[in-house]
Amino acid sequence: MPDSLAMQTPGKAAQYWELCKPGVVALIVFTAVVGMFLAVPGWPPLGALLGGTVGIALAAASAAAINHLLDRRIDAVMARTRHRPLPSGQLGQKQVLVFALTLGAVSMGVLVTLVNVLTAVLTFASLIAYAVVYTVWLKRATPQNIVIGGAAGAAPPVLGWTAVTGTVDPHALLLFLIIFVWTPPHFWALAIHRKEDYAAVDIPMLPVTHGAQFTRWHIFFYTILLVIVTTMPYLTGMSGLVYLAGVSVLNAGFLWYAWMLLKAQDDQVPMQTFSYSILYLMLLFAFLLIDQYLVRQVLV
Repeated sequence: MPDSLAMQTPGKAAQYWELCKPGVVALIVFTAVVGMFLAVPGWPPLGALLGGTVGIALAAASAAAINHLLDRRIDAVMARTRHRPLPSGQLGQKQVLVFALTLGAVSMGVLVTLVNVLTAVLTFASLIAYAVVYTVWLKRATPQNIVIGGAAGAAPPVLGWTAVTGTVDPHALLLFLIIFVWTPPHFWALAIHRKEDYAAVDIPMLPVTHGAQFTRWHIFFYTILLVIVTTMPYLTGMSGLVYLAGVSVLNAGFLWYAWMLLKAQDDQVPMQTFSYSILYLMLLFAFLLIDQYLVRQVLV
């Protein structure tokens, strides 16, 4: 019996880990931490840095687990998601609910006690917006679901900023705007690739309701808008030439993928665009951090 339990425990741990969507959480935490470093000159207060990072990470993991729970029926149908812990039967609904609520409660406790109430409130609002409003209603209500729902996913840099300052700054909202505009071309590329999956579960993603080519044009236009928005940190004096040079290269790459997606009918291009969009956002925030901290504060 003990040997059997020992064999099961690592498997269960892996399933709970999968519930947290670690790749998504890592990107959320990274953009939040960059927000913390951009918010203040020098090193952010250690307590706010650690508490904010842990609290935001736990909240993101909680939202991901709730998303798994609420989407369990459609996940069982879609090829991309049918092997997730709930539809595959590896975890039960009660287990996932307790896990998600525990993460959320601990997250709020950490943010209230170690960071500040404003960050806790904004984080909770983002959690509810994604895990409940988007998952339960918005996803099924309109082909523009990812555009409107992208507001929840764009919040992390603002949360990081408020964690160390206790205020919402216009520059933090500019970081929010970058992720908000980035989200549609990022997710619509995946939606084109998984069009049949979404059609099978009656989720009105744009490629399902208006066709793949219509969606490709939307991706192209949003990418042009993204180029404009991502230049604003330099134009407003928030960042310098290092960021401008880096983001210009990144934008050229995104425009190339958007154009290839529009002109080429290769089935691999949508996923290549999707993969590039993730790398794009990571590097963009890395350039912001390098420009602000290493170049403008350390070297100057």
